[in-house]
Amino acid sequence: MKIHLTSVFVDDQTKALRFYTDVLGFVKKHDVPLGETDRWLTVASPEEPDGTELLLEPSHHPAVKPYRDALVADGIPLAVFAVDDVRAEYERLQELGVRFTQEPLEMGPVTTAVFDDTCGNLIQIASQA
Repeated sequence: MKIHLTSVFVDDQTKALRFYTDVLGFVKKHDVPLGETDRWLTVASPEEPDGTELLLEPSHHPAVKPYRDALVADGIPLAVFAVDDVRAEYERLQELGVRFTQEPLEMGPVTTAVFDDTCGNLIQIASQA
């Protein structure tokens, strides 16, 4: 068994696609219209284009807003993305205007940082020494 697809709820799929591709560096995998405004919109790592996909899922369900608001208020990331070097990625993303809520923090062999994805979520990046 392996993870094929996971999702993050986003306020605006077009805005999310720009952020997740142009800023974070993911590549668009699927973009299928669903109804008048929504899409089945996934991205994947350019390093593993046939690997796990991230669904940029519309946040219309009434449970989404209180759930995400509670996570953000408590500083809890919705997802964790692996990077080779958190400090280098932190610098790269800061230069692109990404707002971090947690600067790089070493916790034993793991270094993490947390940023706002501009679509309603906090995302953590992590690397292991």
